[in-house]
Amino acid sequence: MKIILLVAVLLFNLQVNAKVCSELLDFNVKTLNKSEQVNLCEEYQGKVLLVVNTASRCAYTEQYDSLEKLYKQYKESGLVVLGFPSNDFGNQEPGTEKQIKAFCEMTYGVDFPMFSKTRVTKQNADPLYKKLAKVSGVYPQWNFHKYLIGGDGEFVKSYRSSVDPMDEQVISVIKKELKKVKL
Repeated sequence: MKIILLVAVLLFNLQVNAKVCSELLDFNVKTLNKSEQVNLCEEYQGKVLLVVNTASRCAYTEQYDSLEKLYKQYKESGLVVLGFPSNDFGNQEPGTEKQIKAFCEMTYGVDFPMFSKTRVTKQNADPLYKKLAKVSGVYPQWNFHKYLIGGDGEFVKSYRSSVDPMDEQVISVIKKELKKVKL
């Protein structure tokens, strides 16, 4: 009887202490130009995330510079920028994953995590983007649309493509969310 009670207590403690994965992070995604899969929950639960659909031949492509600057400035505080190249708008990301990776690293020094090409439009969105659109009420209308997810795994805010990642309206909300994060 004592053993059964002990097992029950241990199982209860495991359930209480286990991190519950946010439905926004409960996805496996392939890293850019590699065959490895990353579980977003295991890798990024507890971090503040800025999820961005990117493109190499877009009027907003220079935002890679701002995204990298933002990442470097706040990553030690718990921010991670997640880039998802997409060719959904104007054929502005036509290259192979190898070409995309080389472009991002050589042109903008991108060090934040990048993932394989992703579909983001309402008609064909990959599961992650379907979920982001469902909770935010908006699908990306162009490249460099941004979704901010808090350290609790909950949707915070989305930003149109025209809003630069280093804009004060973005940074102020990120700072607010970072204050809630326990590293």
